[in-house]
Amino acid sequence: MQRVYTFGKGRSEGNKGMKSLLGGKGANLAEMASIGLSVPPGLTISTEACQEYQIEKKLPQGLWEEILEGLEAVEKNMGAFLGDPSKPLLLSVRSGAAISMPGMMDTVLNLGLNDEVVTGLAAKSGERFAYDSYRRFLDMFGDVVMGISHSLFAEKLEKLKDAKGVNLDTELTASDLKQLVEQYKNVYLEAKGEKFPSVNFVDPTLNTDPKKQLELAIKAVFDSWDSPRAIKYRSINQITGLRGTAVNIQCMVFGNMGNTSGSGVLFTRNPSTGEKKLYGEFLINAQGEDVVAGIRTPQDLETMKECMPEAYRELVENCEILERHYKDMMDIEFTVQDSRLWMLQCRTGRRTGKGAVKIAVDMVNEGLVDKRTAIKMVEPQHLDQLLHPQFENPSGYKDQVIAKGLPASPGAAVGQVVFNAEDAEAWHAQGKSAILVRTETSPEDVGGMNAAAGILTARGGMTSHAAVVARGWGKCCVSGCADIRVNESEKVLIIKDKVIHEGEWLSLNGSTGDVILGKQPVAPPAMSGDLEIFMSWADKIRRIKVMANADTPEDALTARNNGAEGIGLCRTEHMFFASDERIKAVRRMIMAVTIEQRKEALDSLLPYQRSDFEGIFRAMDGLPVTIRLLDPPLHEFLPEGNLEEIVSELTTDIGMHEEDVYSRIEKLSEVNPMLGFRGCRFDLFRITNN
Repeated sequence: MQRVYTFGKGRSEGNKGMKSLLGGKGANLAEMASIGLSVPPGLTISTEACQEYQIEKKLPQGLWEEILEGLEAVEKNMGAFLGDPSKPLLLSVRSGAAISMPGMMDTVLNLGLNDEVVTGLAAKSGERFAYDSYRRFLDMFGDVVMGISHSLFAEKLEKLKDAKGVNLDTELTASDLKQLVEQYKNVYLEAKGEKFPSVNFVDPTLNTDPKKQLELAIKAVFDSWDSPRAIKYRSINQITGLRGTAVNIQCMVFGNMGNTSGSGVLFTRNPSTGEKKLYGEFLINAQGEDVVAGIRTPQDLETMKECMPEAYRELVENCEILERHYKDMMDIEFTVQDSRLWMLQCRTGRRTGKGAVKIAVDMVNEGLVDKRTAIKMVEPQHLDQLLHPQFENPSGYKDQVIAKGLPASPGAAVGQVVFNAEDAEAWHAQGKSAILVRTETSPEDVGGMNAAAGILTARGGMTSHAAVVARGWGKCCVSGCADIRVNESEKVLIIKDKVIHEGEWLSLNGSTGDVILGKQPVAPPAMSGDLEIFMSWADKIRRIKVMANADTPEDALTARNNGAEGIGLCRTEHMFFASDERIKAVRRMIMAVTIEQRKEALDSLLPYQRSDFEGIFRAMDGLPVTIRLLDPPLHEFLPEGNLEEIVSELTTDIGMHEEDVYSRIEKLSEVNPMLGFRGCRFDLFRITNN
């Protein structure tokens, strides 16, 4: 069974149809190489090998020999060798599952450096570049492989920049970077008891050998498949049934070799709006991690067009080739090394609902895809995004705009400020709307990002981790907001002369980048334009009726206006959430001890229900409506967090003693003792009206 597949320009052992085996990244690298694009040669270890590793927690028998054989082919292709100071070959080691999980698993760049190799690299390519690469490797290897927190390295870098009076790491000299390398080695000493590379590897005789570095990095990438953040991401996105992650080992190309080099990320169309125009960012004298990690706020792709016109022209051609080949909007990572363009990755690009619909409609009009294919390009959650509210009057809040960032993911978000992922999740669980404010997000923030109504970051561009994840979820995001300073430990946000504390209200416009003080009113969306065209195609092709879940006259009218052919479920218990009077009446009914008390409570609900049903039937205008008469789950009407308040209310309304109320709850909970009173339901019967 083959477990290692090599690739290089004009040849490859894999193709785009092998995602389940090579992961999305590996399959697409093989495909790009086979159609002649400039792809740094490398090899992919299969997801099956990861599956074997997860069982044994060690590299499967014979795999290491297969990896070395593949590496030898790459070395021969490049005329450079891993660990050879005179002809040094450096590698990137990246994850790649069959379904994209941006930022969730581990990466190691510049692998192959040690004190001997960096000297040879400096002689060949310059001291500043060599030691910049070395300090990056020490940081990533320490964090990913050795379990040393990245913050310990970042602290040394920030202190050195302060001492030298510079703002950017690109302003540090070769001498500065040599000094930083020694400080990074001391981080290893403080954290592990020995300096790098004399760390306690499995075999101490190999502890300076870059091939040992490679083995440990491969294991670390395999291990990251089961990291907490990766598990949570798969759970949130309902990703199941995968074997594991592939590992892509690729020759390094360097965007940090000076002003003729750089790295960037782009989408072949605007992922927010769908506009047919390259949408991306670029950093001169930087490696790709600088762009996607949000460590530096990058520049618009137009910067590259101005300073590297030939590489930019080739990049545009490659984008056109890839769109025609894949028949979809693509997400691309690239590097320019000494004016030469290299394609590092491509995948189908994540997009917002608005972007997805426009791209599908435009590609039909361009003749790239047919209507059936276009319909499959738009996911259910994309349409869900388009049915979410927007700000009622975007021009009316101008006086309350306190900062402006990059419009990373569109839509409107209104919520209370929180400063870490854990608080965002906790507030969401309490039914609160939260805006997660961070200096920059990391993959560990994924749970809080999912729970938050919107995301605001001080650093990072429109292709940063926060932006990509937010767009995939249809989550409003404003990134790279240089006007803000975030003090996460003190839980304050400083914007010019304003200090905003945890719990204060902010509104975000992810379509414009506006950060607005306070709560802004929102308005429902409308079906028009590309969405209307797209839905007309779906109506012609579909073979089933589309019914709505609607519980109020307003919901029923919205459903009807959006083309619903009836109501598949009208949950009467949701009618009771419309006001305090209704909720209190239902609580009295649930807690009633006598038939008279229960009848009195139900009688008070009758006028509300009669009015609601009249409105629902009028909106449906003769179309079928299926009604569930009563199904009040107790955890919704008697939430644990408000139990004392509710007991007090019930003792007043019903005239029961407190101990009798608690006794009543205890009896009700006997329906399901494992869940307390959660899950206890009165599900009487359902009827269908036509």
